[in-house]
This record gives sequence, C-alpha cells and structure tokens, in this order.
Amino acid sequence: MEENRKLSSVIVEKLRSMSDKQKAKEMARYFKTGYGEYAENDVFLGIGTPEIHNISKQYFKDINLSQTSLLLQSKYHEIRRTGIEILVRKMDKEADEHKRQKIMLCYMNNIEKINNWDLVDASAPYLLGAFIYNKDKSILYDFVVSDNLWKQRIAVIATFYFVRQNRFEDTLAIIEMLMDSKHDLIHKAIGWMLREVGKRDAETELKFLDKYAAKLPRTALRYAIEKFDPDLREYYMTLTE
Repeated sequence: MEENRKLSSVIVEKLRSMSDKQKAKEMARYFKTGYGEYAENDVFLGIGTPEIHNISKQYFKDINLSQTSLLLQSKYHEIRRTGIEILVRKMDKEADEHKRQKIMLCYMNNIEKINNWDLVDASAPYLLGAFIYNKDKSILYDFVVSDNLWKQRIAVIATFYFVRQNRFEDTLAIIEMLMDSKHDLIHKAIGWMLREVGKRDAETELKFLDKYAAKLPRTALRYAIEKFDPDLREYYMTLTE
C-alpha cells in the first residue's frame, strides 16, 4: 500500500513538473472553462496527450485501483485524463472477469469526474462499451434520459465499441433518442457515430438518413455525411432547410 501511495504521488509530481502556464491558459479556453460554459471551472496544467500516454503506459501495471481513483478525483484535467488512460490500459490487458468488474466499478464510482468531451471519448468505448458489450445495456439508456450532458455523451460514444464489432442497433436507437438535444456536443457525437456506422455499412446509414435526416440537427447531419460525395451531401443537407 505504501508503495502504491508513493507511486500515485510520483505520477502527480511528474505531471505537475510538465506543466506549462501558457498552454494551460490556451487549453482552458479551448475546452470551454469560462463562466456558463460546459466545462466551467475545470483546471488545466498545460500537458499534451502524448505525455499523458507515456505516463500511463509507464505506470498502469503497478498502480492499484484505489490509487488510480485518486487520480480520477483530481481537480486537474490532465491528472484525471491520466487516471482514465490507466484504467483503459488495465481493461485492455485484463482477461479475468472479476478484475474487469473492479476496473469498471472504479470508472463508475468516478463517473462525475468524466466531465469533458475528451475524457468521455477517451474512456466510454474502451471501458463502458467494452465491458457491457455482451451484457445488459440498460445503463446506456438510463444515461440518455438523464439531465447530465456528459452521461448522455458517454451513452452514445460507448456504443463506438459495438459499431467496431458491426453491431449498430444500440447506436441507432440512442441517436434517435438524442436527436432533440439542444447541445452541440451531443450533435457532434451522434453525427460522428452515424458516420462510423456508415463506414462499415453504408446501406444502414443511408436508410437511417432517409428516415431522419430532416429531423437531425444540422451539425449532426454534417458530421454524418462528411465523407459522402458532394451531390449526395447536398441532397441530404437540403432536407433540413
């Protein structure tokens, strides 16, 4: 336990030593931390994703879940992101179902700290999606009907894992449920997932668009048809006018 406590501190100290005040200010603006914005009051150290990848890769085998949980509870965005990366690496390497359950529990116990789009996107498919792939998926639908923006984005992005296995039913059902969302981050998420469905099964995406293109938010539709040829893009965009 003492070794893990020290190891957790080492990770934090290493990350803090990489901090860059100017970059932190730029990241705070980019991730919308101002008053009334979606990540209001989030705090950044100014550390890039490659550095976070390197730290998580170096330590994920040795740090335990209770100490990883401390990283996830940090006020600093990049420390939370490191905790997420550690959980993802643990899940990816772990075949034992009991240990996978513990990893999943660590994630769910800290779900309120998964509170920006990059944290969602880096975790939802690889943790929640991977864990429930062959299990009950009702938690996704509970998240969809919550009032929490991040839980709603987790719900749709988690299904990216299913899409990669060529299973689309939950993704399309959740997209349909979220079409009336007012938030741009949800519009981007559902458009992205619909585009990913189309990469694997163009007919399924086109069938969905033929039914719902006129109801989709324009941002979602633009994301969904981004790779279409110009004439087909123009056709679907006219349906929302």
